Amino acid sequence: MPLRLPTLPPISPSQRALAAMSATVLELILAALLAFAWINRTAAPQDLPWKPFSMSHPVGLATRWKLARIGADPARCRQALDDAGLAFVEAPDQAQGFCSTANSLRLGDPTLRPRGPVMRCDLALTYEVWRHHVVEPAARRTLGAELTRIEHVGTYACRTMYSQQGARPSNHATASALDVVGFRLQGGGHVSVRRDYRDPGPKGQFLREVKTGGCRLFGTTLTPDYNAAHADHYHLDMGRYRLCR
Repeated sequence: MPLRLPTLPPISPSQRALAAMSATVLELILAALLAFAWINRTAAPQDLPWKPFSMSHPVGLATRWKLARIGADPARCRQALDDAGLAFVEAPDQAQGFCSTANSLRLGDPTLRPRGPVMRCDLALTYEVWRHHVVEPAARRTLGAELTRIEHVGTYACRTMYSQQGARPSNHATASALDVVGFRLQGGGHVSVRRDYRDPGPKGQFLREVKTGGCRLFGTTLTPDYNAAHADHYHLDMGRYRLCR
């Protein structure tokens, strides 16, 4: 007697459509996994948010995001400074009304003058990335000299914005802002924000590159282009509001 195979029920159009859709979804998942593997293998680590931060990596697409994540964790932030060989000492916490120096330290970077201002850890870490990967290369490229000093006029100040009564607190009130006024170079050269910002030559080009690099890293970067109150300095802060002027 011949063997009879069971008769399968006919496949409905809806079942065919579901099978086709499932196959498409699987193909898309496979393509996405292959794309991820290719990007993970070939892209620069500074462009990938899941790759660890390193001070040796140049500024990339994911650098600011990585700095924000590390900076939000005081222990990780200090570990990142330590891993980069950057000396620091803890600053005592102070609180006065809306002002606070919580999570602050004094950075031992000898190029920052005056030395050792009280600054929040995330500002210190971002400043070091800016100095190492923006300011120093720009000085070599545009001015042909090594950077020896970055001059500032303060970080922590218990005040409101522009010291106006009733205004919202300044980022200086939490030691999360730095005001840079000038740069000293090996051999005695000097670049002043007040004097050289409009310079059409190398000094002006240097200051424009420093500004552009700051905008990629800090929350807010304000320059003489912003208003008269910033005619003589760059204001660099870790605020939540993105502003580059």
